[in-house]
Formats: sequence, C-alpha cells, structure tokens
Amino acid sequence: MEEFLKRCEESGDAAYSALRSLLERLEDPNTRTDARIFLSELQKRFQSKEDSERCLEAYHFQIQDIYLEQYEGFQKRKKLTMMVIPSIFVPEDWSFTFYEGLNRHPDSIFKEKTVAELGCGNGWISIAITEKWSPVKVYGLDINPRAVKISWINLYLNALDDSGNLIYDGEKKTLLDRVEFYESDLLSYCRDNHIELERIVGCIPQILNPNPDAMSKMITENASEEFLHSLSNYCALQGFVEDQFGLGLIARAIEEGISVIKPLGIMIFNMGGRPGQAVCKRLFERRGLRVNKLWQTKVLQAADTDITALVEIEKNSPHRFEFFMGLVGDQPICARTAWAYAKAGGRISHALSVFSCELRQPNQVKKIFEFLRNGFKDISSSLDLSFEDDSVADEKIPFLAYLANVLKDISFFPYEPPAGSRRLRSLISGFMRTYHHIPLTADNVVMFPSRTVAIESALRLLSPRLAIVDEKLSRHLPRQWLTSLKVEKTESGKNLEEVISVFEAPRQSDLLVELIKKLKPEVVVTGIAHFESVTSSAFEHLLDTTRQIGSRLFLDISDHFELSSLPSSNGVLKYLAGNSLPPHAAIVCGLLKNQVYSDLEVAFVISEDETLFKSLCKTVELLQGNTAIISQYYYGCLFHELLAFQLADRHPPAQRNDDKTRAFEVNYYSSSTMSVLDQAELAVNESDESPIIHMDVDQSFLPITTPVKAAIFESFARQNITESEVDVTCGIKQLVSSNYGFPSDTNTEFIYADCPEALFTKLVLCCIQEGATLCFPSGTNGNYVSAAKFLKANIVSIPTSPEAGYKLTEQTLSGALATVHKPWIYISGPTVNPTGFVYTNEEITKLLAACAKFGARVILDTSFSGVEFNSKGFNGWNLGAILDKISSTNPAFCVLLLGGLFFKMLTSGLKFGFLIMNEPSLVDAFHSFAGLSKPHNTIKYTVKKLLDLREQENGDLLNAIAKETEVLGSRFKQLKQTLESCGWDVLDAQGGVSIVAKPSAYLGKTITINQGSSACKLRLDDSNIRETLLKSTGLCINSAAWTGIPGYCRFTIALEDSSFKLALDCITKFKSLAAGN
Repeated sequence: MEEFLKRCEESGDAAYSALRSLLERLEDPNTRTDARIFLSELQKRFQSKEDSERCLEAYHFQIQDIYLEQYEGFQKRKKLTMMVIPSIFVPEDWSFTFYEGLNRHPDSIFKEKTVAELGCGNGWISIAITEKWSPVKVYGLDINPRAVKISWINLYLNALDDSGNLIYDGEKKTLLDRVEFYESDLLSYCRDNHIELERIVGCIPQILNPNPDAMSKMITENASEEFLHSLSNYCALQGFVEDQFGLGLIARAIEEGISVIKPLGIMIFNMGGRPGQAVCKRLFERRGLRVNKLWQTKVLQAADTDITALVEIEKNSPHRFEFFMGLVGDQPICARTAWAYAKAGGRISHALSVFSCELRQPNQVKKIFEFLRNGFKDISSSLDLSFEDDSVADEKIPFLAYLANVLKDISFFPYEPPAGSRRLRSLISGFMRTYHHIPLTADNVVMFPSRTVAIESALRLLSPRLAIVDEKLSRHLPRQWLTSLKVEKTESGKNLEEVISVFEAPRQSDLLVELIKKLKPEVVVTGIAHFESVTSSAFEHLLDTTRQIGSRLFLDISDHFELSSLPSSNGVLKYLAGNSLPPHAAIVCGLLKNQVYSDLEVAFVISEDETLFKSLCKTVELLQGNTAIISQYYYGCLFHELLAFQLADRHPPAQRNDDKTRAFEVNYYSSSTMSVLDQAELAVNESDESPIIHMDVDQSFLPITTPVKAAIFESFARQNITESEVDVTCGIKQLVSSNYGFPSDTNTEFIYADCPEALFTKLVLCCIQEGATLCFPSGTNGNYVSAAKFLKANIVSIPTSPEAGYKLTEQTLSGALATVHKPWIYISGPTVNPTGFVYTNEEITKLLAACAKFGARVILDTSFSGVEFNSKGFNGWNLGAILDKISSTNPAFCVLLLGGLFFKMLTSGLKFGFLIMNEPSLVDAFHSFAGLSKPHNTIKYTVKKLLDLREQENGDLLNAIAKETEVLGSRFKQLKQTLESCGWDVLDAQGGVSIVAKPSAYLGKTITINQGSSACKLRLDDSNIRETLLKSTGLCINSAAWTGIPGYCRFTIALEDSSFKLALDCITKFKSLAAGN
C-alpha cells in the first residue's frame, strides 16, 4: 500500500502508471481477487470526504461513492464506488442532471438493449445504466485513453465485492458480462466493428476550445494531464453549421449515431442551454429526428471552462447565447455579459436539458446520411428534415432517400424516351390498375412538362379550325388563338389562316354540350364540375356528343385526381374501369397536388388509341425535347410509395365493354402534320429485351461530376430557399459575357425554360407571327428543322459546302438572304451541331455583318457549345465588339442568344435553357405565346450553384469539365479511327458531342438482315442506312435526312464507357455483315 501511494505521490502521470498496473492485475483472473481487496483497503484509507479530497490533492486519484437512488423502493444497490483522476471528467452537476433525465424514461428503455455511451469519462453512467436496467451490452466510449483505463478499474470495483467475489444479478450475469469500455472518437469503435445499437446516450463537450491549435494535438495516454482534461470541457471545429454554437461535436455524434443505430433506436443527449432551446431542438430536427425534452434544470457553469469562444461568436454574428446570473436568475444574459460577471467574481449558470430523439423515418433517413458520408459531407449543413406537418415529411423524406440512392448508384442519368420515363409511366398505369381497376399500360401514358403544355401540344398536333376550351384551361394558351374569329372554312376545307380559333366554354356539362352542338368544333378541351364528377353520366354525355359531332375530346381530371392510398373515385375513372376509352377521347391530368412543392408540375395524357399515343410522343419530342427528369423522379417516388406495399396482381383483370370503341373511327390529323411526323427522325421505341445504343440523342451520358450531384441533392435538401438563391441571371450574364461577349443591359430580357427546345419552339412561333421566313443552313439539328416544319413555318434551306466544313459563309448567306422576305436565320455556334465544326470570331463577324445588311433576325444557338476539344487558337466570341462595329439601317436586325447548360456543365440528363433578347418588340411577341415550361426553383438553385462554382479558379467543377473535355477528344479520335477503318468518310470535329461521317463503302450495296426466322435484303442508301444499322446491330444513329448533309450520318460520342465500346463493336460488326453479303 505504502509503495503504491509513494508512486502516486510523485505526479499525476506516476499515479496513472500505478493505476494502470493495478488494472493489469484486475484483468488477470489469477490476481483479480487480491487486486480488488487492495482497492477496498485503499478506499477505507480515505473514507471521509476530507480524506478523499486530500487523496486527490496528494496522490492524484480519488475514490468516492455516487448515490443512485434517494427514495425507498429501489431494489438494487443504491450507490456506486468510483475512482477519478485529474486528467478525466469528474462527475458533477452536468452528468448528474443527465442521469436524472435518463431516469425519466420507463424501465423498459434500456432493458435487454445494446447501448453505447459517448464521452463515458470514468464510466459511472454506463455502469449505473447497467446496474439499474440490465441491458444486453453497454459500450462505454471515450476519446481520452486514460478515461477508458479508469472506467475498466471502476467496472471491476463494482462488479466484485470487497472480498473480490463476483456480484451476480437476477439473470446470473455480472457487470463484466454486460459492460465494456473502449477508446473511441465518438462512435468509431462501433462503426468499425459493425456493431448495431438500440440506444445511444451522450454527455459530451459543447464549447469550442479558446485555443483551437490545442485540439490538433495527438491524443495519447502520455499526453499532458491538462490537455486530456480539456477534452472533457471543449470540442474542436467539426465542419458543421452548428460549430457556431459550440454544438459541432454533438452534430457529428448524431450523424454517426444515425449510421449505427437500429431503425427503432433512441438517442439521448445532454444539451447545455447556452445556445438557446430553439437552436438545440433544431440540431436534432433538421436531421430527421423527433425530439422529446425529458428534463430541464439549471446548473452552474464550471469554473474551469473558458467561455471566451462564445463571446467571439457573439462578436461576429447576431446570435446571442443564454446564461443566467446564479441559479435563481430568470432573465437570460449574453455570453459577453456572463463573461464579465464571472470575471468580477459572480457565478453564472445555464439551462441544462436532456433530449430524447428517434428517427421519424429511420430507413430513409439512414439512406440520406449514408449518401452524404460518401463524398457529400459539404452539403450536410444544407439538409433540413424538420417538418411541422407529418404529411410533408412523409413525402419529402422518402424522395430525398430515393434521390440519394439514384445519385449514389448511377454515374449518369440514363436515356429516357421523350414520351416520359418508362418507370414513371409504368407506375402511373400501375396506380390506375391497383386503385381504380383501369387496365392501362405504360404505352397508354405520355408525359408532359405541365397540363398547359399538354393541351397546347395536342391542339398544335390536331390543328383544328375551331376548338372549345374550358375557361379555366384556356388562360395560358396563345393570345392569337383566344382573339381569332376565323371560324369559317374555305371550299377545300383548309383554315382561312393557320390560326386556331379557341372559344372559352363553361364547365357545366349541359351548357358545354349545347355549345358543342352549335359550334361543331374539331377539338373540345374541358374539365368536369365537382358536382358532376361523382357519377359518370356527364362524362358519358360528353363522349356521346363529341362522337356524334366528330370532335376530339380531351378531358382534364386534374382537380379530381388524388395521390393517396385512399383516393376518392370519380365518375370518369369509374367509367374507364368498365369501358375502354374511345379513340376520339383522351384524359389529361396535371400533377400538382404534392405536399411539398406547389409549383412542381408534370402532366400526363392517357389514350388507348395507338395513333394518338404515338403522335403525342412525337409532338412532345419536337416541341419540348422531354419532361424534366428530376420532376419525373419526384412523382415517380410518390407513385412508388403508394404501390410498394401492395401485393402484385391481387385483383383479377377488369372486364370492359369495348362496343363503343369499335364502333367509331375518324381521321383527325392533317396530311401535312402526319407527313412531318413520319419523315422526322425521332426517338426509336426500345424494349427491355432489346436495348438500343443511342448515338442519336443530344444528351451526355458521361459521368455526372460530384459538384453536379451535390448541387442537385442540395436543391431538394434545403428548405426556405430565398429568391436570391435561385436568381440565375447574374451567373448567366457572366457566362455569356466571358464565353461570347454578348452584351446585356437593364433592358435585356432573360427567359428560362426546362430546355432550349421549348424556347426554340416559341421563337419559331414569333417568326411565323411576323410573316417571316426561317432559314436553316444545311447541316443543322434535324429536330429543330422538323419542329419548324411541324409548326408550319416558312422554311428556306441555305446550302453549305464541304470546302467550308458545311458551315455558312458570307457569300452563300448573302446570296440566300437577298431572295428572302423578312429573313430569320438559325446559326448553331460556336460549335455546330451536328458537325462539331467551330465558327471563329472572324467568321461570325462576317456572317452577322451579312445579316445586318438584310435586316435578318439571328438566332445564335450556343446550346451545343462549351466542350471544344480540338480548336487551338479559338478563344470564344466577342459579340459585343462585333455588334458595336456593325451598322445596320434595317431596324429588324437583332441577335437572339439561345443556350443551355447540359453540355457546358456536363449535367447529363439535367437540362436548362436560356434565351437572351435585346429587342423589345420580340420580347412582347414571345410572351404572347404563354405556356412555356419553366424550370422549377430546385433546378434554378442547382444551376446557380454550378454557375457560382464555375467562377472559382481551379475548382472541382472546372477540373471535371476539363477532364471530360479530354475524354470527348479521345472519343472522337477512337470513333474516327474505327469508322475510317470500316469504310466511312469522317469529317474532323473540333468540339461538341457529335460528329458526322459518310458510309461511302456501303452506299449502293445490298445487305441481308436476319430477323428471327426470316431474312430481309436491302439496298443501302441515305434513306435506310439508319434503320439497317439499327436492326442489324442495335446501334441507333441519325441519317442524312436528319443532318441535312447529303450522305452524312451523325454519331454522338458522349456515351458511357461500356456503351461507347459496344458502339465501336457495332460499327465493326456492320462492316462484317456488309462484307459477308
């Protein structure tokens, strides 16, 4: 005994060394009894309170009793015997209050559970929990290695009696069976050893160290006593937004806890009330936890804790911490005042609360945090899963989990047909089958960006002389349609003008039917009144009337369609459950009734007529490109949640009456419209069994960069996004200024859309309204040309030559414009789609000078630019300087800048289009065509984030763009080499994501294609090369009909690695097939 005390007397380090040796004896079963008896004798030596205090001062350790229960009725031991040393946390008010909070839980809280205590100190709470509630296992964890060693000593001190015998509980187990202590930075031990927990409790530091450098030292048991003790009072910056309140360590503990706790687990933390109760609660709630305050009291601020870090925070922010003067003060004072009061000798206190929390949607929240841990920690501060309304949480949390899974699992957004995501369309048809017993398939559903776009697209497809549209649905249709009185027909049956006359109609069915009978419209678009929606009689009356008149009927059910597990039915859906939808009718439904985003819309059209379905698919592709993929993901998640718990195929197929469907067939399409759709090279339908390699779509399938994924997720993870955070105009100005030198001022109009195609469509309509002619160079995006034809624009093709790289020249442009009345000219640049050639600043100067001479309106489409990989010496355009030098006497001359970010920012399937105009008359004309599909705020937030990142020199985004630009350059070389070796003539590309090549070795040859048991012989030419290559190899490209360059096909190169390799194999395979024939 004396030798032991003599060693301890030397210093705190010597005392720890002696205690560590004692622990080794306790751990050895052969010496354990003697070691425990030694501890009993040691305690008796310093039994009084005064002796115990003297022992700590003289021998650097102390043994004291902690009383667990002060009232009768507690059946187990009422006290624990615990040792402490100066370099670890000493039990005091902070931890006693925490234990009182734990006591407020029912006895079942820890019974037979796996528990971890964070910041266990000398282990007394871990041992007390075990003693009272008999958990399966308690892991006491502390970053201080000395604390862990002392905790083990205390475990033996309480697991054995004074004679060294084991103490057994009612289940014949000892504390040694139930408790273990480990050195661990928060929950790292449990995470590394794959231990799943049911309870996590923590009483850890919540004040930043006033000396940040001190926290960077290595933590070892040989570190100084002062440093090791500081670990129990202070924490370092953790990289969380809560660091500003000193709560960063708690924040990290919660997020680590989410990863290891079981779904129904509970976390309990001691929270100092210094930052304020609202801040403390939000710490938990924004991470998807339900919070319950178990206990609150006031405790004196520890005298050895320096609060100057909190004073500094107050100095640099508007936040004020909450302290009190003594224990009886009830008016809070700030940290600065508290610091001064304490310096003057006063005692300060703060509130101390014990919070219990549970994950509100455990599995989904775990997925979200797993995603954030894997490279996206920087955006965790933006995450906000706090919701006052459970219905909002039930919608948004599953979507965030789904989005996290998507962004984690995919390297690129997969190709989705313009008709809409196959998954979403299947889910919608599945919802109709399951909840409304309507036997639909994905091939009965077409997706649109909005209900307005769906209605306008249908009207443009059918081009009726006269249409009747519900007054609530007509407000966003083009102004010209709503003011036209052209209702008569010419002798040939053609419209007097290419303007649809739309008349507003009441929604009440009897009045609407009367109007239909009198006006005899070709198309009727209407909703159905609420009082008539309960039964199907009003719908049947409309079906019969429009059938008799020969009208197309589009019925809007948006107001009556519920996304719910208990959806109320309506007359329309009841009718469709028992009857097929007639070919002259279609159902329109806008999806807006989500709980979170009142302005996040997609729409779908249901048709059981194959011709109408296919025509609508082609129409949305030409006029809109496609529906925003993230919006489709959002609603796909909602439909999935409503279907996931249902048993498959539980209901028998519905028996429907098809008599009325078979009895009626009318051709509603003009021959010119159908001719355009038939001739346009649009999306090819593919099946899961026969996937297609797409080298025919303007989408990047290169890996989505980490900054892009982070921006997408953050846009949905945030709540209460401000207007300034979605205002992309400043970033777009900077983008077009630095890349193209395009001028803008306070009168410049910036217009945004889901994609550039939607903006281009509106520009074509402006051109038509002016009675102008739209000129396209040969070698232009085929979809744009087909869209202009579909809209019945007056079109002129300007020839280009191989000598000029199929680019416009000043001479050919001037010659063409001289023959055109009111010319509009479309120019793709600097990078030309599809050739990949680049217009230099000098070339565009000459072209714009020619346009100015003839008063042409110029659409400069930069959508396909920004990834120039083979253009040395090209430093962008300086349009501002060019336009300043050009003098035009014709006021019609102007330049409209069309653009997008999906190539420039490598955003894959995430699209965004912008249009910049400096011509007021055109701005007014453009806005007269309402119904533009505008990007949602989440998209604009993403775009703004990426634009801001783009301005950072040497940032991750710029590095990723540079890397993938190199990939495109390498792809071009590989594809060029393969094509040339297989008999194609390839034009050198300088940028973009596509190249053109001529199948010189194949034209005029006959090839045999085997299709199942039959074979087909084809003589190859411009018109069938695409179809032949697709059927024989599965590779889809664009033919010369799309590129506008005789003989030259287009290949896109921004494919995923494996798909690109397969594409090269297909080209080689085609050569072999041709050689074999």
